[in-house]
Order: sequence, then structure tokens, then C-alpha cells
Amino acid sequence: MRRPEIDYMLTTMLDSHDNVSDLNFTVGKAAQVESSGQLVPVPFEKIPFDALTPFQTEIFAMNLINSDRRLTENLIKEGSCDSSYHLPDKARFRVNIFSQRSSYSIVMRKLSTVIPTIADLKVPEVLSGIAEEKNGMVLVTGATGSGKSSTLAAVLRLINENKSVHVLTLEDPVEFAHPHIKATFNQREMGIDFDTFASGLRAALRQAPKVILVGEMRDRETVEIGMSAAETGHLVLSTLHTIDAGQTINRIVGMFEQEEEKQIRIRLADTIRWIVSQRLLPKVGGGRVAVIEIMKTNLRVKESILNGEAEGKTFYDIIEAGDAYGMQTFDKAILKLYEEGVITEETALAYASKKPIVGRGIDMLKQTKGEKTTDIEGLKMDADYGKKIKIK
Repeated sequence: MRRPEIDYMLTTMLDSHDNVSDLNFTVGKAAQVESSGQLVPVPFEKIPFDALTPFQTEIFAMNLINSDRRLTENLIKEGSCDSSYHLPDKARFRVNIFSQRSSYSIVMRKLSTVIPTIADLKVPEVLSGIAEEKNGMVLVTGATGSGKSSTLAAVLRLINENKSVHVLTLEDPVEFAHPHIKATFNQREMGIDFDTFASGLRAALRQAPKVILVGEMRDRETVEIGMSAAETGHLVLSTLHTIDAGQTINRIVGMFEQEEEKQIRIRLADTIRWIVSQRLLPKVGGGRVAVIEIMKTNLRVKESILNGEAEGKTFYDIIEAGDAYGMQTFDKAILKLYEEGVITEETALAYASKKPIVGRGIDMLKQTKGEKTTDIEGLKMDADYGKKIKIK
């Protein structure tokens, strides 16, 4: 399989549907694209790909690796490898190749070539405040494909447009190529420019950046160096695969030994500035929309990080009461989308953090519109209940 054939396949797949985010190659299935959150097969006129064979996916994988020794060793030793691929004048991809049941599968995530703004993403304007931070740690969390990288790119764009500072990014791979506007950007890619996030971050401390973007906090060493960078006056932006603020703090604390917990909590309380968690929900009429939980540091947040969550002092409670600080829970954001008619009631309840709260909120919205809040009808008082039956 030559490069023109690969480029033909990828172009065909990208053009087959709207809102394509991922390309999926799995043995036994046709080549598929993820469009608006749903996997759909793609027919090819020139190539019979009704059901991919192990040989076809392996050949495709080897062409994407392109004889790269590091990627080949990672695939053999670790069972997967990450790389990037550029489709000229069309798109860039983040590529993951992995083994499963003695064959190879490939997932290619389409990377946007346009750096979004906060307004483009339709996320709360309060997030622009992240770009004003001078130091500390900002974590954007969520599942794979929930838009974490796009949110961070929008924040970096704000910094780029307003501050003459050195910005250093450590990515796997580089997703958004930032131009030099006011800021000076140096973007390093794992495997090409550095070997691990920890080593890249350690080196970054000697490269005089004011802002450091770390693609992902994957391990204890990266977290530890990231906290050290935040403590020494750097603004550190990164991501974690966690679902909300509470789980994010617990995940970080859990990376360390039990006897280190108190010290780690003290350091986190001093360095955390924002935790922004994201989920993508299916919209009415197709497509997806982002819902965001926002936690910004204040005295109550610091206390809960230091001492752990307690009754009435959970991160959910703090965020719910933090409107004045620009905070919002997932549930509040979901109810707003439901009120605007962007998502259905079923979707709202399915993605809610606390279903009873969202359920009550939906009922209140229905009442204000004069809609029914229950399907139960025909109930009435039994006037004869408890009376003695008269025997004739």
C-alpha cells in the first residue's frame, strides 16, 4: 500500500459524512468514521473493504509507522504506539495503533487546523480568566474526545494575542500549530523532541517559559514536576482523564504513597487555580454540544483539598454555591441546555452528575411552561374508604 492509496482512503472517509472526528480500522468490520458520536461504515469504489482482514490492517499500520524504530519498538513491547499523520491540504491526525486478538487496529483522531476561540467553542466566557493567571496549575479533564485540547488551545490563543511571553508546549503529538503573535511559541512533540512528559517537563524548567502546556499528567513524576513548576512561578496547563473536580483531586493524591498524602494536599491547595471538566452530549437534530463543570480556587476549595471532602463540603456543594466566582456544575449546565431545547430530557438525565437534582429541575421548567410533569392520570380520593359495608 503506497502513500497515494492511503491518502485516497483517508480523503474518501473524511468526505463521506459531516462532523467526522475519528477514523476507525478494525478487523472484521468495514472502515468506519465517527460522525457526531456514531460509528458509520464507509464504502470504497476502488478498494473492497467490506470487512478488513488482519493483513490489511497490519499493512496499513506499517505504512503509518513508516519504518520508525521507536514506534515499532513501542508497538511490539507495549502493544500500542502513538504517532501523527499529515494529509496534505486536508487534515492532520493523531494516530494510535494497537494490537488486539493477534491483529492490529488503528484509530485516527482528526485534528483541527484552525485554532478556536472561547466564543467558537461556545463555552462559558469565564474561562477566558485562565489566560490571566500568572502562575499555578490549571487542569482540563474529561474522557477522550471531549474537547480538552480545543479548550486549552483557545486559552493559549488568548495568551498569544495579549501577552509577550514564552510559551512551551509538550504534546503527543502536536495538535494545534500556534503562530507567533505576541507570544513566542516552542512546541515539542513526544518521540521526536523528547521521550517522556516527565523528562520534557524537567527540561522545560531550564528553557525559561512563563506558560507550559503538558499534554497529559500521566504519572506521579509528571505531576510532581508540574507542581514544582507551578510553585516556582510558571503557569502549567494540562489534562487528566477524570470525570469531575473531586475525582481529579483524588486521582492525583492516589498517585502518591499514603505517608505523602498530607504534603501533596498542601501543595495542591497552593497550586491549583482551575479544574475544568468536560462532557460531550448529543444534540437534538444531530451533532454534539459540550457541557462544562468549572471549579475555581477559593478558601472553601483549598480547605476541601487540604482536609478531603466531608458532608456539606464536597466539591459538588462548593461548585454549586460558587456562582459568584464563575463556577458551575455539570447539572446546572445540562439544565440550561435542556431549557434552551438543545438536548432532550432523556439526554439530560443520562449525563447528569446527580439525576434527582436534574429531574427536579426539569419538572420545575415544565411547570413554568404549563407542561405535565407525570404520566399518571385519573387519580381521585376514595370517599368510601374505611366505611363499613352494610349487609342487607
